[in-house]
Amino acid sequence: MRFLVDAQLPARLARALTDAGHQALHTTDLPDGNRTTDAQIAALADREGRVVVTKDRDFRDGHLLSGSPRRLLVVATGNIANAALLALFAANLDTIVAALDEVAFVEIGSEALVLHRPRKDGPDRFP
Repeated sequence: MRFLVDAQLPARLARALTDAGHQALHTTDLPDGNRTTDAQIAALADREGRVVVTKDRDFRDGHLLSGSPRRLLVVATGNIANAALLALFAANLDTIVAALDEVAFVEIGSEALVLHRPRKDGPDRFP
């Protein structure tokens, strides 16, 4: 699987994903580094078929409202030590990948993995 790890998460997470056999970039690997805008990150991820891995709720909003980024993994752990975050991913990576093969939006927390399935009748519309 191809991942793009956002700036709020450690570059070590991208390296851990790569070490586990996936293709992963961190925003520090991009030409503008951590100054890369959310819109640029989403566009790059969509172009390259990457899953954006982030703690930033703006990506969730963009995914739900405009469909970009197309694929999203939100880390919903609150503040967590980097070692604990890496351990959480190591323990759940196979399940995360399987979930992302089924749905486009997944949240991982300390206690649960949540798969967001799109509504069959599309998003709610208000006049």
